Amino acid sequence: NSGCMACHTSGAAGAPMFRDAGAWSTRLAKGVDMLYSNAINGIGAMPAKGLCPTCSDEEIEIAVDYMLEGI
Repeated sequence: NSGCMACHTSGAAGAPMFRDAGAWSTRLAKGVDMLYSNAINGIGAMPAKGLCPTCSDEEIEIAVDYMLEGI
C-alpha cells in the first residue's frame, strides 16, 4: 500500500522504517495482534488504516505482514 510506504520508507513522524529490524523489535515484542490493531485503528501520528479507509482489516493485516517479512 502506497499509503503505508509513504511514511515507512522515510520514517516520517517516527514511523518504523521498512527493513529496520531494530525499529520494529520493540513493537513486535508486544505481539503481532497489537501491531494489527495499531495499524487498523491508528496510534499516535499514525492514522487509522494508513489513510486507506477503503482497505479491509484483512488487507491492513497483510500489509503489516509484508512489513514484518522485510526484517
